[in-house]
Amino acid sequence: MLTCFGESHGKCIGAVIDGCPAGLPLSEKDIQQELDKRRPGASKISTPRREKYLAEILSGIYNGFTTGAPICILVQNLDVDSRPYKLIKNRPRPGHADYSARVRYGGFNDFRGGGRFSARVTIAYTIAGAIAKKILNTINIEVLAHTTQIGPIRLSKKIASEEIRKNVYQNTVRCADPEIARLMENEVLKVMNEEDSLGGIVECIALSVPAGLGDPIFDTLDADLAKMVFNIPAVKGVEVGAGFGVASLKGSENNDQFIIDENRVTALTNNAGGILGGLSTGMPIVVRVAFKPTSSIAKKQKTVDLSQMKEVEMKLSGRYDPCIVPRAVPIVESCVAMVLVDHAIRLNIIPKVLQE
Repeated sequence: MLTCFGESHGKCIGAVIDGCPAGLPLSEKDIQQELDKRRPGASKISTPRREKYLAEILSGIYNGFTTGAPICILVQNLDVDSRPYKLIKNRPRPGHADYSARVRYGGFNDFRGGGRFSARVTIAYTIAGAIAKKILNTINIEVLAHTTQIGPIRLSKKIASEEIRKNVYQNTVRCADPEIARLMENEVLKVMNEEDSLGGIVECIALSVPAGLGDPIFDTLDADLAKMVFNIPAVKGVEVGAGFGVASLKGSENNDQFIIDENRVTALTNNAGGILGGLSTGMPIVVRVAFKPTSSIAKKQKTVDLSQMKEVEMKLSGRYDPCIVPRAVPIVESCVAMVLVDHAIRLNIIPKVLQE
């Protein structure tokens, strides 16, 4: 179970992970290598906010191993500039949760940088995901994510897992195809010059997941994956396998026909995305996540001044990602890994005490 705390411009962002098996080798280095993948200021198409994202373990680890007690890890917020937000305190930004949060919490919410509604809270997801992926490694499950679309530029061909492992973190947009990655980056730079932003799609694939994971009816594997992924700010759509494409298929085209391969039950296709009836099928789990364009843009937009109850125009200043999709890749991985670990622990596929 994950509990996260902190706000975008508060002192820190942190995570408390309960239920992690004892005996897992874990260090701050394990967490740091995942945090570095989503660190801001790492490329010319990300926010210039400079944060080191240094993970600090406070509890749950002794002599380099998890103890079975709750694990608390935090990251300090070091490069914070709240001045632009104080200037627009009474003017909710289009596309953000500013107005909804103000109404919901009576104006007591921390509005700076979006506060609790900032994508910065996903640092906690990434921390928990680093631990989840390490646990999954003990049963040979691998979770890989990559960018398949930014704006109008999309990856149309099927990508092998080897290409994802090799190429994703070799370019700024986290695309497994180097040529498409260049086109995506150019599109982001173009939109940056127009003072605008782009959205896109991240695909996540989980390999070697055993059949039978899931807990129907209300805690099915696909339902839990969708719920967890929808907790990432800016996510507006989730599909599993062929997703919305199934609406244009016939049953004979959509059904994944079973075969025997090396004395193992498998299928000729994977339109189901590795999940049927809310349970894993043993095929790769495939989840695609749609992200809206970054809401903070420099172009003039209409809003209202709540202190005067009148319509005004707004031109934002500050430090923003023109496209959040590249930095969302490790976050999607983390969310998928957390759900898989949870279900594997429920079925005792992962024991409460790991052996060296």
